[in-house]
Amino acid sequence: MEEQIRKAVGAALRKIGAPETVFAVERPSVAAHGDYATNAALAAAKALEENPRELADALARNIKDAFREAERVEAAGPGFVNITLSREAVMFAIAEADAQGPEWGKGSENAGQRVLIEYTDPNPFKEMHIGHLMSNVIGEALAQLIGSGGAVVIRANYQGDVGPHVAKALWGLREAGIKEPSTAREIGEAYVAGSRAYEKSLDVKAEIEALNQAIYAGNDHELTELWRKGRDVSLAGFENTYRHLGTHFDYYFFESETAQSGMRIVRDGLRKGVFEESEGAVIYRGEKKGLHTLVFITNKGTPTYEAKDIGLAFLKEERVQSDHSIIVTAAEQIGHFKVVLAALEELAPTIAAKTSHVSHGFLRLVTGKMSSREGNVITADGLIAEITGKASEKNADPLIAEQVAIGAIKYMVLRQAPGSDIIFDPEKSLSLEGDSGPYLQYALVRAKKILAYAGGGGGTDTPGAPYAIERLILHYPEVAARAARSLAPNLLVNYLTELAGEWNSFYATEQVLGSPEEEYKQRVVRAFANTMGNGLALLGIPAPEKM
Repeated sequence: MEEQIRKAVGAALRKIGAPETVFAVERPSVAAHGDYATNAALAAAKALEENPRELADALARNIKDAFREAERVEAAGPGFVNITLSREAVMFAIAEADAQGPEWGKGSENAGQRVLIEYTDPNPFKEMHIGHLMSNVIGEALAQLIGSGGAVVIRANYQGDVGPHVAKALWGLREAGIKEPSTAREIGEAYVAGSRAYEKSLDVKAEIEALNQAIYAGNDHELTELWRKGRDVSLAGFENTYRHLGTHFDYYFFESETAQSGMRIVRDGLRKGVFEESEGAVIYRGEKKGLHTLVFITNKGTPTYEAKDIGLAFLKEERVQSDHSIIVTAAEQIGHFKVVLAALEELAPTIAAKTSHVSHGFLRLVTGKMSSREGNVITADGLIAEITGKASEKNADPLIAEQVAIGAIKYMVLRQAPGSDIIFDPEKSLSLEGDSGPYLQYALVRAKKILAYAGGGGGTDTPGAPYAIERLILHYPEVAARAARSLAPNLLVNYLTELAGEWNSFYATEQVLGSPEEEYKQRVVRAFANTMGNGLALLGIPAPEKM
């Protein structure tokens, strides 16, 4: 519908001599102002040197002529044009939402595009913490949203299986006499022990740094075998978490694959003048692009995260054909990626041009920010288990309790604008009173319950004025498209929360079964159920059958 209105506004602008005007079409914040509003008159007034309100009057007349689905087109305020759809247009949109089922809301904006999204990126030899959980939830939502626009989405996971943290964990395992690590927690505890010892003892620090170099060299068979076993246990634990979250990956990349190639590429860039040497290290002078200097190869000859990310960019290009490459990480890596992408722009401009970084904030509980180095980290599995336990107090079925818990966690992560920090309140996350995942899930359960009891319908199929929920349902496709375009799942979360509120009002005031308008009201309920169900699927939020 929004696209049809854009065409009508464009035609109206051509009539008044302003064909190049850039304008917005959006849903008004006040329902009484109509279904859509445009600022086209305000945008064109300056170029035409005309009064915006008078221009809006002229545009309104022309839009009405070009857009037959409108019941009213009116100038408003300093120069806006408000558009109210006809009853027939609203009914048609509801019929589409009903008939299209799981296809309702899907678009073609990204058709023909191949988009690689890298997210989650937990480090083997540590337990997956809630920061990686945030990356997983946001990355999966972006994958679903972009895919809903017609793109082929390739999901990738990049995991740090070499580096100082691995050396610390292996040192801890050796100190504990563990040759056959069996759980991620056991390995995580070894990492904490190694981290603490590294900070307290210069001798231990030297031992761990030697281990780090030996891991890269790969010539210590016993160490390599312990590394392999530890990595396998860690990765198996991650896969279990992904199953709970409903995530899968098409490609797994590892730092052990990118370290050597990254150093080769950086050393080649050194010869070309992209990088320079400083005190035995290889660095990139970010100041030449308004950034800061970062080390890519240390003075001990080992690669930093920056060199590995350069290697990863080339490895992705080698293994995966893509038009766009998106990386999802915490906001603390914004500076890192600005420098890496600046260096990549000099090394491989085409790869850099299609690569973008999407950041997210921190998730904090009442205890504040947590550190795996200190051993007080909240793990992803720990948070899921805690919220599932609370959800089971009202949902005896363990499957439903987990679905509610996953919905609660994902909603709290996705409701925030990109980059914002989150204070996670376990009690609020499970509330059925609004602004929560279970609130949306319960609205859908109620709708499905009505449909389960519905018969063949009856009564009139042509009721009077549209219900408020109808005028909200018709906006779903454009909201989903805008969320994908903006890489902002919170736009869809806000819409679904508003939709659930309108559904609850409809549910409280309108009798569906046995009413004179039962046939049409059933259609509205099905349209709502399809909209809410499809929206939850885009956010990766489960849809329980009962609650």
